[in-house]
Amino acid sequence: MDHFLYRDGRLHAEDVDLATIAAEVGTPFYCYSAATLTRHYRLFDDALSFADHLVCFAVKALSNVAVLKLLGDLGAGMDVVSGGEYARARAAGVPGARIVFSGVGKTREEMARALEGGVRQFNVESAPELRALSEVATGLCLTAPVALRVNPDVDARTHEKISTGRKQDKFGIAIEDAPARYAEAAALPGIEVVGIDVHIGSQLIDLDPFEQAYRKVAELTVELRAQGHDIRRLDLGGGLGIPYQRDNAPPPLPADYARMVERTVGHLGCEIEIEPGRLVAGNSGVLVASVVYLKEAAERRWLILDAGMNDLIRPAMYGAHHDIVPLAEPPAGVDLTEHDVVGPVCESADTFARTRLLPPMGPGDLLAFRSAGAYAAVMASEYNSRPLVPEVLVRGDQFAVIRARPTIDEMLARDSIPEWL
Repeated sequence: MDHFLYRDGRLHAEDVDLATIAAEVGTPFYCYSAATLTRHYRLFDDALSFADHLVCFAVKALSNVAVLKLLGDLGAGMDVVSGGEYARARAAGVPGARIVFSGVGKTREEMARALEGGVRQFNVESAPELRALSEVATGLCLTAPVALRVNPDVDARTHEKISTGRKQDKFGIAIEDAPARYAEAAALPGIEVVGIDVHIGSQLIDLDPFEQAYRKVAELTVELRAQGHDIRRLDLGGGLGIPYQRDNAPPPLPADYARMVERTVGHLGCEIEIEPGRLVAGNSGVLVASVVYLKEAAERRWLILDAGMNDLIRPAMYGAHHDIVPLAEPPAGVDLTEHDVVGPVCESADTFARTRLLPPMGPGDLLAFRSAGAYAAVMASEYNSRPLVPEVLVRGDQFAVIRARPTIDEMLARDSIPEWL
């Protein structure tokens, strides 16, 4: 569900006409619905009410500080994977006690920043990282709470580039090696073992891979407790998918997921952490763009937009589908024709959709890419020296720019020419 609906023939974000935002802010821009973000967070929080739990939003999905504050004020924790994301979470007012630090390549500087600023736990991905964290923590006379991320060798059956729980993936410690690594962690100074972490991938539309992984985690919990480890917290990761096409069968709901969690690990009495990103944020956002040209040839028709792959890279990177809709609702019975929807970037990959059925559109017309709230603005770049697009947050009948579009002069000011050149 989202809060982007047609009213009187015009697409709205909650109670705000998106065309009104376009007139004030210019296109392209991202727009997020506070109501959708709130609803989706609460679906997870309510579903896990059977246990002590913390829903940690995956900051990598949508890292704008205003969005993080909105979720943090609801009680959300944050799952961060870099020092920059940690800083964003703290800038949003989220206390360190609700921040989980994940990621395979944490630097010593990032570890120190989180230890000094406060952190709920580090999800440790390797033996070298564990040893480095011990050295940093002891050097600061602090203790690092740790969950080791185990790799359960479960195929999430999602896209190759977002699978993370197979043996060939770079993430985590092989689950058969976990007892030895936990023994090492228990012996290291500055380390406190608090739990187990697992995350098998993103955009899963089937609960079976989760269940396979969580049953392995349950068995490991029993084994580690028998060896004397105080496993009191299970971080089960994120990854539940969303329907990017409106006519697709919906993936499992948070309530379905929670029942599976209770069935597989609920008997262990552990605190449960989950790290949803896409399901909280994906349908909360749209990318609004303008048609620059309609280009026609004998057998093809191209809509050339002012948004490009630098603004929304998912179609170019993953072959991802986004529903594309006009801001002006087409009349009933209007003829739809096939269009290739493309951007202005000098790459053939700058193609959002091929042979997409759309109503007649021309220069100046506005359209929206749905389900663009996750892994969209966060992955944008200034390729072709195109400024990053603004982000807008809507709540009810109010809207505000929460990241401004930089000017060309501001972009140029970041470069410098050395005196010797």
